[in-house]
Amino acid sequence: MSSWIRWHGPAMARLWGFCWLVVGFWRAALACPTSCKCSASRIWCSDPSPGIVAFPRLEPNSVDPENITEIFIANQKRLEIINEDDVEAYVGLRNLTIVDSGLKFVAHKAFLKNSNLQHINFTRNKLTSLSRKHFRHLDLSELILVGNPFTCSCDIMWIKTLQEAKSGPDTQDLYCLNESSKNIPLANLQIPNCGLPSANLAAPNLTVEEGKSITLSCSVAGDPVPNMYWDVGNLVSKHMNETSHTQGSLRITNISSDDSGKQISCVAENLVGEDQDSVNLTVHFAPTITFLESPTSDHHWCIPFTVKGNPKPALQWFYNGAILNESKYICTKIHVTNHTEYHGCLQLDNPTHMNNGDYTLIAKNEYGKDEKQISAHFMGWPGIDDGANPNYPDVIYEDYGTAANDIGDTTNRSNEIPSTDVTDKTGREHLSVYAVVVIASVVGFCLLVMLFLLKLARHSKFGMKDFSWFGFGKVKSRQGVGPASVISNDDDSASPLHHISNGSNTPSSSEGGPDAVIIGMTKIPVIENPQYFGITNSQLKPDTWPRGSPKTA
Repeated sequence: MSSWIRWHGPAMARLWGFCWLVVGFWRAALACPTSCKCSASRIWCSDPSPGIVAFPRLEPNSVDPENITEIFIANQKRLEIINEDDVEAYVGLRNLTIVDSGLKFVAHKAFLKNSNLQHINFTRNKLTSLSRKHFRHLDLSELILVGNPFTCSCDIMWIKTLQEAKSGPDTQDLYCLNESSKNIPLANLQIPNCGLPSANLAAPNLTVEEGKSITLSCSVAGDPVPNMYWDVGNLVSKHMNETSHTQGSLRITNISSDDSGKQISCVAENLVGEDQDSVNLTVHFAPTITFLESPTSDHHWCIPFTVKGNPKPALQWFYNGAILNESKYICTKIHVTNHTEYHGCLQLDNPTHMNNGDYTLIAKNEYGKDEKQISAHFMGWPGIDDGANPNYPDVIYEDYGTAANDIGDTTNRSNEIPSTDVTDKTGREHLSVYAVVVIASVVGFCLLVMLFLLKLARHSKFGMKDFSWFGFGKVKSRQGVGPASVISNDDDSASPLHHISNGSNTPSSSEGGPDAVIIGMTKIPVIENPQYFGITNSQLKPDTWPRGSPKTA
């Protein structure tokens, strides 16, 4: 069992991995030509014996040639030619070095498919001529040609021009052999009738309205006589050109707004180099709102939009059919500008249910206008579920009074109307709500205090005597017996009518009859109900019974 685990556990997996790695290297080694070594990203051939006679190629079904980024070749005296299809498989190639070898010729299209090539070193080979057409499509950062027996001719004048353009410490000491087989510094080479060409583009006003047509003309000159061609890039509009040796024209019809900002070039090229003259095409067209979506919440709420137009359009927002007044709380922001395309949003700072509704964007310039509408729901009404979509009352749809604003500064502060601004109105309403809540709280507190005091008074043994400060005086009873004497009896101070009035300026005691009490300035007849205070008949004094009432045992 332990033997089975030993050969089927992690140790076995590592063994199989090592075997596959060895097989991979073995296959890569088999794919390499003699005198070369290969890895997943590099090929190097430096062994002079037996050496190679052709540019190294990997065998089919071997390491993927697209992954090769560097090829290094040295001491290969029998390697003389690079053909058009020798390097095309290495599309990922960045560094190519061929030094101390017998390279004599490079095909014009040898590097046509190697657009990633950045460094080329052809030091100490047998090159007598090299055309710039090999490299004109490449973005080379380094081209080393030292130690080659170039022939002094117009074919290598482009190398001199390239060196003069650099004019720095990276300048190479290059020479060429003249007719007398004498080495001449390339920097001193002078060849009659061998110079850079020139191109002149005669273009009318290239500001044109969408759907119109335009014709461009170009002339070239130079010696040797240059070739002329048009570089229109990715022009969308339909176009056609006519060229002769030194003259040419380009006609563009039914111009599309997508071509606004495109560059059109007339190029002249000969052995020495090239020259070009370029113009930018400007297309005017009516605005188009290509994108408008429901609001999204990030740091602020945003109603995103994209508008195209040239000249740049003026933007105007409407809220439920009324002009929206922009402020620091609601304003248009343009985040990205791409020539004639504007990406932005209507930014809202902490919107509430008062901001729910329909938002309409109108983009306008001198060539026309476009408009689109979106419904926005930021939060539910108070007492209504936030996911609900109630029919909002028309009372909140008010005129916001603003004018159209130009892109880049859409906040028209001079036209603000504070009384109709949604955010300000909401703030005032919130303040009113807070004031009502505070007042209601104070009133409720006062009522609770009053109720507490009244309850305390009811259970107090002093009765209403404790509330003489409410304006009630002590009751002054008349002499004798009867109800008045009940009230004036100090022993019965629990009676609610005890000490009701004690003023000196009271009505005559004869007014109202003998069974009356004086409250303030008024004498009121009173019959006291002993059951009111829960006093039983046995607890009442005999002399407190009203006259004429039967006494019970």
